[in-house]
Amino acid sequence: MPYTPERPALTESSEQLRARIPGWGVDLNREDRPSVPKLHRREDTGTPGEFPERQPEKWPRERSIEHKFLTPVFGTSCPPRGLSGALRKYSYRKYSEGRAAHWLLLLGADRVDAWEQHLRSFLTLRPDNPITETGVLSEFTRHGISSRFGKKRADVKHQWLDPFIVAGPWLLMAALVWSVIRKAPRSRPARRTA
Repeated sequence: MPYTPERPALTESSEQLRARIPGWGVDLNREDRPSVPKLHRREDTGTPGEFPERQPEKWPRERSIEHKFLTPVFGTSCPPRGLSGALRKYSYRKYSEGRAAHWLLLLGADRVDAWEQHLRSFLTLRPDNPITETGVLSEFTRHGISSRFGKKRADVKHQWLDPFIVAGPWLLMAALVWSVIRKAPRSRPARRTA
């Protein structure tokens, strides 16, 4: 509408809009809403409003400091354990969910948990194999390298970092173990004196 010195036409009234547009203004009056019968509470159906039966806690669960108590139902598949569990409990006990420190601690706990699982796998008969389990071999057998060039892929810019990210922690751990083994005192057999 151009700017003119004349007064602009007034907007239509609610009755005019309702007459012209079917369904206009259904959100104004509760009686006009199509979902109103569903919104009425019926006493015979056990509708939401009663507090459900609480799931028993087998161990103290993490609970955000914003909440008074745990939700009635919660997951029990991954109980917190080890250093990663201690980090998770500390994150929930100390920081609000609105703080970045809360989420950074949880991310760090996930990384610690991954390393705990790697180290635990060495105690089994089938330890983790970083060569086959990371998909490195598919780079050579499934056209991994050739699929990266000429395709305008976003991961080409950081693909040079991938070997450091995947193999770096394993190489650091191997170097640490090697240095510990080298510095360990070697026992020498006692000399006999005649």
